[in-house]
Amino acid sequence: MSARKFFVGGNWKMNGDKESLGELIMTLNTASLHDETEVVCGAPSIYLDYARSKLDRRIGVAAQNCYKVPKGAFTGEISPAMIKDCGVDWVILGHSERRHVFGESDELIGQKVAHCLESDLSVIACIGEKLEEREAGTTEDVVFAQTKVIADNVKDWSGVVLAYEPVWAIGTGRTASPAQAQEVHEKLRGWLRANVSDAVADSVCIIYGGSVTAANCKELATQADVDGFLVGGASLKPEFVDIINARL
Repeated sequence: MSARKFFVGGNWKMNGDKESLGELIMTLNTASLHDETEVVCGAPSIYLDYARSKLDRRIGVAAQNCYKVPKGAFTGEISPAMIKDCGVDWVILGHSERRHVFGESDELIGQKVAHCLESDLSVIACIGEKLEEREAGTTEDVVFAQTKVIADNVKDWSGVVLAYEPVWAIGTGRTASPAQAQEVHEKLRGWLRANVSDAVADSVCIIYGGSVTAANCKELATQADVDGFLVGGASLKPEFVDIINARL
């Protein structure tokens, strides 16, 4: 198994209220979690303060998005500075729902990555192909192009986790097979080796997202280049504990 620390992120998306999230937080706080796994929960922006104040400090908190500048006339947006002010150290950027529902471009996502890292906010940067792109055989072209824009905006990779999330597997119940996930993760690591450095390729966590559940997480976690998960729906359920402990 690699020396990279296993990393499990939970993306709560636009779900929950103080009551239901409070129950989830209580479950996580009292659970026996693998102490070699880094855990980060992505809360809705309105609950970032609540999540950070209630969650055990061993569990990190992430914003689900932010903008590319510190402040200004950008109604409805939040900045890295605001996220940091809530005691939160992570942000999820480039999620397929931001790309394909809200129309965020590769360029904008790259600008956000740069500003967040400059603001000392760690980034879970998402990449992934749509079903028609996979069927057309362009998966590598798509994910390499997305990764290049991210890489062009990173000076220090110690604050970056790459999340490969095939769009066709997000919220659909369809999961990339362990072999499919490993194939793309291995190629992404190879791209980093060829285009960034051996050190970055060896050290950066590349995590998988797309209908990860307690039922499929253990087999996915055995793959050499799968360094963890970004979990959607299952992160709102008690089974999230089983996913965190996939390597136990």
